Amino acid sequence: MKILYGVQGTGNGHITRARAMADAFEGLDIEVDYVFSGREEKDYFDMEAFGNYRTFKGLSFVARDGKLDLFATCRKASLLTLRKDIKRLDLDGYDLIITDYEPVVAWAAKRKGIRCIGFGHQYAFNYNVPKHKGDKLGAWIMSNFAPVNVSLGAHWHHFGNPILPPLMQEKDTQYSVSEKDVLVYLPFENSEEVMDWLEHIPGYHFRFHCNDIEPGIYDNVTVYPFSRGGFHKNLGECRSVLCNAGFELNSEALMLGRRILAKPLKGQIEQHSNALALDLLGIASTTSYLSNTVIRKWLQEGSVVKIDYPDVASAVAKWICNGAEGSIEELSRSLWDQVSPIPGLDFGLGDTGEFKLAKAY
Repeated sequence: MKILYGVQGTGNGHITRARAMADAFEGLDIEVDYVFSGREEKDYFDMEAFGNYRTFKGLSFVARDGKLDLFATCRKASLLTLRKDIKRLDLDGYDLIITDYEPVVAWAAKRKGIRCIGFGHQYAFNYNVPKHKGDKLGAWIMSNFAPVNVSLGAHWHHFGNPILPPLMQEKDTQYSVSEKDVLVYLPFENSEEVMDWLEHIPGYHFRFHCNDIEPGIYDNVTVYPFSRGGFHKNLGECRSVLCNAGFELNSEALMLGRRILAKPLKGQIEQHSNALALDLLGIASTTSYLSNTVIRKWLQEGSVVKIDYPDVASAVAKWICNGAEGSIEELSRSLWDQVSPIPGLDFGLGDTGEFKLAKAY
């Protein structure tokens, strides 16, 4: 079987998920070609797992100071280039097209009438899961950004729907966890402002990953550049994680049993919806704004939650190897049967309903 696999390159969560799938494909009778879009080619790193991958400009968003900058996003988008890339992408010779919210592959498949499977967190929103209300434009963009025929959505809970648990790359490394160390990853916030908050919280050591402050030690804050290995080491050694409300990092933190404070990127419907879900499930602390007072309170009062999600990558890889024709409901059920129920939630698969949300973002 030969697969074309498109991956959204904005942020690192989609790429992390693709690495897990690349590992799972090893040893199976599957040949995979990878396409990435959403960032400059020079900004990809640690991409050895994907062989001779291709990149396109694609579409991405621009954020400033914790807010989505819609004007800059529209200015950055090149719809003419996107259209040309979609038209020139050759899909001949592939048995299956998969997209992890990557628009070039998705729209090329739609244009040629070829079956395309959407695999990733965004496709969970095709079902009845907690969703941020009041942003019709954002909801329309999310639904049409990378259209597919079949959805393999992933979320922290099934909410009664045939969606999958989070997919993480399996790691055998054992770390010594420091209770007073905090991983900080807030790529959409103002880094200097974040530094000011952290420096006013004594008694903790913050490991701050960013790309616009010189790496080094600044009192109780150590600044690190972006790197896959260094980031996962810090994630493994820190008891607490301060981050935006993206899906992948919060999933990894839950798997490791970390205290989480998630702040959604303002104006980004997926992250607002994620914050609603985290709050409803009671598995992380959430906030609509950050300050040294908010962070200090969370460190003193926030709960540590650990959820043991199963090996989703291997299960999906085998499902794909068998022709991607099996029942998604059965695949979902077999995986969720391996997850301990979250106390206080009684959603069974097939038991959907309205969600009572405690906060608005």
